[in-house]
Order: sequence, then C-alpha cells, then structure tokens
Amino acid sequence: MAGRRVSAPTPDAARIEVTLAAATWEGVDANAQALLDSWLVAEGARVGAGAALARVVLVKTTLEVTAPAPGLVERILVPAGENFARGQALALMRPD
Repeated sequence: MAGRRVSAPTPDAARIEVTLAAATWEGVDANAQALLDSWLVAEGARVGAGAALARVVLVKTTLEVTAPAPGLVERILVPAGENFARGQALALMRPD
C-alpha cells in the first residue's frame, strides 16, 4: 500500500512487567514501600500463569507475587532485600 508505513515492533513490545497487584496496595499509605524478601525463581526460568515468583513484605504482611502469564522470566529488576514502590516493575517476562 503506497504511502503507508508499518513500523516493526520493538523488542520490549512482547515483554510483560511483573508487579505487585494494585489491589494489594489498597488502603496502604501512598508513600509506603514493600520489601522484596526473596525470589522463588531465577532469571531464565519458565513458569506457568499464576506461578509464585517472589515473596514480598508489605505492611508486615508476607505476600506472593505471581506470574501474570505463562512464559520466561527474562530479567529480575529488583533484587531480594531491596524495597520497591507501588507500581514498580519487579521483573520482566516474555510470554509464551
């Protein structure tokens, strides 16, 4: 089709950001941070949707972060022992 440009998808387009679910933060002070206690998987792991990826502590409550889709845990962005903010990506996944 003349005059129409189609751009190639960027490599990041297929990645999913893994975050602590927004509902988990309801009722929590806007400036509060959570602690990423431990990773239960390593970079390069293949996981199913809903698989436990990490344990976090938010306001003295331990929670699990789960995989939003089946795929590959491509990159861990927040190391164990570090704090993170509401909405911050903890890892990147490449879905199957």
